[in-house]
Amino acid sequence: MTDLAPPAPPHPFRSRTAGALRRAAPALAAFAAVRLLGLAALAVWGLAAGSSPHHLLAERWDSLWYTRVAELGYGYEVVLPNGDVHSNLAFFPLLPWLERGLAALTPLSAADAGLLVAWLASLAAAWGIFAVTDLRYGRRAGVCAAVLWGALPVGVVQSMAYSESLFTALAAWSLYAVLTGRWVTAGLLASLAGLTRPVGAAVVAALWVGALLARRAGDRSWRPVAGALLAPLGAAGYVLWVGRRTGGGLLGYLKVQGGWGNGFDGGLAFARFIGGRLASPAFAAGIGLILGVALVLWLYRLGFRDRQPAPLLVYCGIVVALALCASGYFGSKPRLLLPAFPLLLPVAVALARWRTSRAVAVLAVAATVAAVYGAFWLNGSGPP
Repeated sequence: MTDLAPPAPPHPFRSRTAGALRRAAPALAAFAAVRLLGLAALAVWGLAAGSSPHHLLAERWDSLWYTRVAELGYGYEVVLPNGDVHSNLAFFPLLPWLERGLAALTPLSAADAGLLVAWLASLAAAWGIFAVTDLRYGRRAGVCAAVLWGALPVGVVQSMAYSESLFTALAAWSLYAVLTGRWVTAGLLASLAGLTRPVGAAVVAALWVGALLARRAGDRSWRPVAGALLAPLGAAGYVLWVGRRTGGGLLGYLKVQGGWGNGFDGGLAFARFIGGRLASPAFAAGIGLILGVALVLWLYRLGFRDRQPAPLLVYCGIVVALALCASGYFGSKPRLLLPAFPLLLPVAVALARWRTSRAVAVLAVAATVAAVYGAFWLNGSGPP
């Protein structure tokens, strides 16, 4: 009888990935349940209001602009009556590239491909948030952080054909790679994040700080330097391409954003907007905005007090600064804060210390409120 060959040893990468997925499974299952609750609320609201959830998720607002890039390429623009130009060059290319690729390989339309990318990316983002939190604070805190991110009041954006989920996934896993010393991987992911949204600069800065600290701690290998060099290539490549296409040079992309009314003024326009609410019948809205900003800044301060790793603090600080200090449409600010997941870590750590039943009850209430609010929001003003 011929001896049977011994079974092949498990592949190290597949084995590690399977183990990491098993560890993250409760977080991913809970996150998926939160997002499904949000979609169910949107469907019920749509039946009552006569609206189409698919239209709201994939065929309105920025989703249309991404779909046009996927289908027609760059060059589409709208000239407003006041002379402002809304150009699709303002939208970074990674999401529409993925939409175009999926539409070419499957029966999906570009809009539906965008939804699929967003849904898969939201799971990847939740996994990355879990991984970062688990690394620092343990598994229970990681589960809470992933669920909290899904249960944010504007969490419905994670289920839309928008780029927030894709960016957050790339950012979270790049930060995880930084924290675990996987510098080349971190650089590649940071470069892809830079092809997704302008705030990719926050991931680049976090990697640079991490690499500098690693060098100071004695890591003299080539990997931190390689990661630092790779990180800005995506954003820099797109910005330079836009500058060349528009003839605006290094400032070309800023001019494109200026056509949309976007800029960075240190928060002066936002302060005037809040002041306008306080001096109007919408006084309560002004107070709510002040409390919201105070909450964001307080959570960021807690991150310092809890001694979050420097790359997380740098990343989160830049995301928050760009969101609060931009002069664009003020209704976008909660959505622009979605990638700032380190803000949730102090809350996640606190919840992890509670009894399981109490923590589950709090998260369930948050998820329910977010589901109802998301349905109300998309059927009203919605994300710009």
